[in-house]
Amino acid sequence: MTMDSKATPAHPTFAEATRVWLKIGLLSFGGPAAQIAMMHRILVDEKRWISESRFLHALNYCMLLPGPEATQLATYVGWLLHKTRGGLVAGGLFVLPGIVALMVLSWVYVIAGQIGIVAALFFGLKAAILAVVLEAVLRVGKRALKGTVLALLAAAAFTAIYFFSIPFPIVVLGAGLLGFIGGKLNWSGFDVNMQHGASKQAVTADALIDRQQPEHTKPSLKRLALVTATWLALWLIPVALLLLALGEGNVFSRIAVFFSKMAMVTFGGAYAVLAYVAQQAVENYQWLSAGEMLDGLGLAETTPGPLIMVLQFVGFLAAFRDAGGMPPLLAGTLGGLLATWVTFAPCFLWIFAGAPYVETLRSNRALSSALAAITAAVVGVILNLAVWFAVHVVFSRTREIVYGPLRFDAPVIASVNLWAAALSLAAVIAIFVLKVRMIPVLAACAASGIALYLFGYI
Repeated sequence: MTMDSKATPAHPTFAEATRVWLKIGLLSFGGPAAQIAMMHRILVDEKRWISESRFLHALNYCMLLPGPEATQLATYVGWLLHKTRGGLVAGGLFVLPGIVALMVLSWVYVIAGQIGIVAALFFGLKAAILAVVLEAVLRVGKRALKGTVLALLAAAAFTAIYFFSIPFPIVVLGAGLLGFIGGKLNWSGFDVNMQHGASKQAVTADALIDRQQPEHTKPSLKRLALVTATWLALWLIPVALLLLALGEGNVFSRIAVFFSKMAMVTFGGAYAVLAYVAQQAVENYQWLSAGEMLDGLGLAETTPGPLIMVLQFVGFLAAFRDAGGMPPLLAGTLGGLLATWVTFAPCFLWIFAGAPYVETLRSNRALSSALAAITAAVVGVILNLAVWFAVHVVFSRTREIVYGPLRFDAPVIASVNLWAAALSLAAVIAIFVLKVRMIPVLAACAASGIALYLFGYI
């Protein structure tokens, strides 16, 4: 298929790309599934700055990384188009609106969150969040589970995580290893067809990258060493200074260390991060309750930017409640910003260090199969989060079931909250049957929570 050169879009200028990244950051509601779909629509379909095969290859790499995949995907594409400054602008503008919006809402939450009508609003939001996460399971599942083998892999990942408490890194990396072996051995179940976007590839601006292979897309050990040293210093020096100055027991030190560890081990994207943080921050550190974690997720869902911004809310509450003589709101603000920094700084490290090598492996069958297997396992991770939310939204109490290696939290049926169940069901019907968009559903459920409070039902 031949194309006139006029049909190929010009490579975007840095100023043009900056405007588009700001637009994406301001409009990126709905969590990673919706954000990735929006980036695909704007970058691949509308602007034609990047081919679909390259977009999906970058996405699968970001799924392999620890941390939030949507932020890393934006950083990757920004880097591909305009080198390091492009990645910084793309990733930075993707998270900045959410940082500002969620910080404001965190203040509102701690000042007025215990007021009945505000609590009722969050009651409604929690019910809607369950439907949103279920939609994410289906969205990612439709794209990732191409065949029986990958579907079974997703089911195995869910079972391993939910029923046997196998750590996320082991599940995701195990899936990647299985996919890599399958690709090497040419197993048909791991054969990933990446050619459905070929017609678009011929007319995208990144065709210039394929023809000329700019210097920044070529692997370089010297550049790798410089990038790694720079971003490790930016990420970890603040953590070390806090430990030296305040000690291990201080809340700021604990926030810095916990979220730094989280940034390194939470493979599988934003939903895997949320499941990990929910379990650790609620059950181990006791910085907030399961209900408050759901409140924070509701706030993150209703603001632009990555869903992972809920971690800022967790850091805010942790420091707010252990201010150590500092004004609580100031402590909370600093705690939230600290959690945000140590969560997102590694994202730039992973992309700037690894992307040149990933670009050289686009045609590698074994790697493509490994990335496809990881994406399939992520579906199981998201389903685990959906079940965890359902149990804590619809039921007031749970009990731990332990039988040999089997270990999971089962709901106490008698503790069912009928109004929460009804609102969740209504949200599911609105999203899946009536095809209502996420923001109207969240608004309707929040309004319903307020109405139930005003009429004395909750």
